[in-house]
Amino acid sequence: MTLDISGVRIPDSKLAREVTELVRDTASPLLFNHSSRVYYFGALAGTHRGLSFDPELLYTGAMFHDMGLTAQHSSDHDRFEVDGANAARDFLKRHGLAQSDIDTVWTAIALHTTPGIPQYMHPIVALVTAGVEMDVLGLTYPEYSDVEREAVVHAHRRTPHFKEDIIQAFYEGIKHKPETTFGNVKADVLADKDPHFHRGNFCSVIRNSPWKG
Repeated sequence: MTLDISGVRIPDSKLAREVTELVRDTASPLLFNHSSRVYYFGALAGTHRGLSFDPELLYTGAMFHDMGLTAQHSSDHDRFEVDGANAARDFLKRHGLAQSDIDTVWTAIALHTTPGIPQYMHPIVALVTAGVEMDVLGLTYPEYSDVEREAVVHAHRRTPHFKEDIIQAFYEGIKHKPETTFGNVKADVLADKDPHFHRGNFCSVIRNSPWKG
């Protein structure tokens, strides 16, 4: 029976079941459980915000968002976000979805590590990022009730040292193509002109998040 958390549940559809099977067979348990939590946290955020969204599309975006970190879907030269987006695109094309829906899921995955933009876009794009930012960074931790957080984590367990484990998973997935990690150029400008500027650090935010472990 599918877990229901505050009215949010994984879609009971052929497409969703095939997404689950594919990601479970391809990704590590660490990434599978993380991606599952991303779906629940993203869908709960949509409910909290009163957004209308297609659960199947959100589930696909959430479950494929880190597929670019897996050996099967990692290219030599593209960003891992693009690799995951391409994998989702190919999957949805095989299932005959409308091109507009495919483009939305592609964009959601491609932008999930680009803060400050997704929240102003289509709900699927916004909510995939919302789920990632909650599960990895804990940025909206207080917006979820204790019951919601505990239910999601009970259903899809975090490893005892999840923060370090997810950082290591990112490293393993991108270390062969460091040129794809080129970031936001505005930070380069500030670093060049302001001797007191300190860059934000993704790993530090993870380690300092309100999540335990």
